[in-house]
Amino acid sequence: MALGRPGFNRGPRPPFKKKEAEHNINEFIKAAEVRLVGDNVEVGVYSLQQALAIADELELDLVEISPNAVPPVCKVVDYNKFLYEQKKKMKEIKANAKQTVIKEIRFGPNTSDHDFQFKLKHAISFLENGEKVRAYVHFKGRAIVYKEMGEILLLKFAQALEEYGKVEQLPKLEGKRMFLTVAPKTGKK
Repeated sequence: MALGRPGFNRGPRPPFKKKEAEHNINEFIKAAEVRLVGDNVEVGVYSLQQALAIADELELDLVEISPNAVPPVCKVVDYNKFLYEQKKKMKEIKANAKQTVIKEIRFGPNTSDHDFQFKLKHAISFLENGEKVRAYVHFKGRAIVYKEMGEILLLKFAQALEEYGKVEQLPKLEGKRMFLTVAPKTGKK
């Protein structure tokens, strides 16, 4: 009798596969000779058996850190500590990577002057904060016949932002929207 829901006999479940190690460690290193590095270790080229003996003597692991080198570079280190430090480095690199923020400003083809000035003030503050501005005119229904008005509006917008940013992309029609991208002239203040 099948267990589970009726009509859903999937057969035996495949065994859970443990995630393979990112690096070759200890007995899984295939090279005959390795360049040994690490703390409390004399740097040099050793046979794999000698390197494993040195790692075993220090009660640490032999980790292949550069498998494509000739001979491969192996480090004598506690593998879990090594993985922890690598994750920590990657997290730090990711934290220091600058995220580009793009703020969008939407116009209609017949945007009034007051709305234009209001949105212009917002765009100026975004550019001063080091963020990119992507302005677009959205054409609804038959308003697409006024695409020249939308282009004029975006060019006027770009001209007003001339001293705060530089135009990265001139007005370009994509479907029912015409886009303009402006990047800040300087980085964050």
